[in-house]
Amino acid sequence: MLARRPFKLALPLLAAALSACSFIPVYERPAAPVAAEFPLPAAVSGTPAPELAWADFVADARLQALVDLALQNNRDLRIAVLNVEQTRAALGLQRADRLPTLNAGVAASRTPGSGGDMVNSYSLGLQVTAFELDLFGRVKSLSEAALARYLASDEGRRAAQAALLAAVAQADLALRADDELLSLTQRTLASRQDGLKLVRLKFDGGASAEPELRSAESLVAAARANLAALQRQRSVDANALTLLVGQPLPATLPVPGAWGQLRLADLPAGLPSEVLLRRPDVRQAEQQLIAANANIGAARAAFFPRIALTGSAGFASNQLSGLFDNTAWSFTGQLLQPIFDSGRNEANLAAARAGRDIAVAQYEKTVQTAFREVADSLAGRATLDEQLAAQQALADAEARRLELAELLYRGGVASQLDRLDAERNTLAARQAVVQLQLARLQNAVQLYRVLGGGVPPATTAR
Repeated sequence: MLARRPFKLALPLLAAALSACSFIPVYERPAAPVAAEFPLPAAVSGTPAPELAWADFVADARLQALVDLALQNNRDLRIAVLNVEQTRAALGLQRADRLPTLNAGVAASRTPGSGGDMVNSYSLGLQVTAFELDLFGRVKSLSEAALARYLASDEGRRAAQAALLAAVAQADLALRADDELLSLTQRTLASRQDGLKLVRLKFDGGASAEPELRSAESLVAAARANLAALQRQRSVDANALTLLVGQPLPATLPVPGAWGQLRLADLPAGLPSEVLLRRPDVRQAEQQLIAANANIGAARAAFFPRIALTGSAGFASNQLSGLFDNTAWSFTGQLLQPIFDSGRNEANLAAARAGRDIAVAQYEKTVQTAFREVADSLAGRATLDEQLAAQQALADAEARRLELAELLYRGGVASQLDRLDAERNTLAARQAVVQLQLARLQNAVQLYRVLGGGVPPATTAR
């Protein structure tokens, strides 16, 4: 009967520990320090970005293949996933402190007795060592903080994946624009070289002045320099895409479609209060704030007594053959009340409160940054279409001007300098069109990301 008493005593104490009070301050989400609406709210219909799958937003086989490769091989994303696993393990360690650790113990000793003979002692049983009764919630607060840090790391993983999708798309779009500009520049260079041959023949025959020849040579040299710069830029953009994908680009990638034919889904913006709180980076900052808030509870609980329990129950005997004939148990409790610690607990509490205030400021800064990103992308969507249309009209006018200049030049009405000037302006206008088309597509991808699109499901805490 005596052997059962430790368990009768342990059960109420364990129940008291599990129902411990908490000194964690009541959490209240800080008010978002941003406007109630975006400066340029979108008045379009469509599926909200968080509910729109990436494949539905970008219906392009090449981009989907690149994204699949990046999700498998990108090292930044791999680091983010491993960070989640690390914080999950830390959460498991912290949760383990809330329950007693049960060990099996076997001991044997031989010591001199009072009569000069040797005394043997054998024991076998289960042991609980220094289990803290969490009456004031210190261990629970640390566990809550570890859980919040785990959830924050998972939100960081989701933010990293969404950013990766957007970065891969923007890098591939830049590469396609480089190819379009290279093709345009190569055609222009070939045309200028043909014109230079004609001008040189006329100059050699005395039918053309030297200024015309030098202007034609200048345009050819400018086209070659522009071509070299574009080739270098294409290599740089290809290297950036390779880094994002995490491996050399395979030769089996789908062929990109014609430039300017890619269409992206339109997105409604919604209200900041709805959009920003669905972004993983904002949710990550909030979980970090919750963790800092829980640390205050642990620091407050440190001012109160700590009760540690140590116990064992099993068998003991002076003879190995009779080990299981006798039961034995022991139970001790220890209470420690801080009296003088040179201000350590006060300093820990002050540090925890300062950490909470820092986390509040970081959360507010994250919200403000997110608001600006959405506002910038909406501004781009509101103006890039109009700018592109105007630039396309300018390019069409310059192309028509070039046609007329060539006709007048062949008819002897206009000079070669007029034709060359029209050709130079036409190339610049066409290049600007391609660059604005790229800016428009990249802005649409960025808007999808900043509105909370491309975010994978959250990991369930266990």
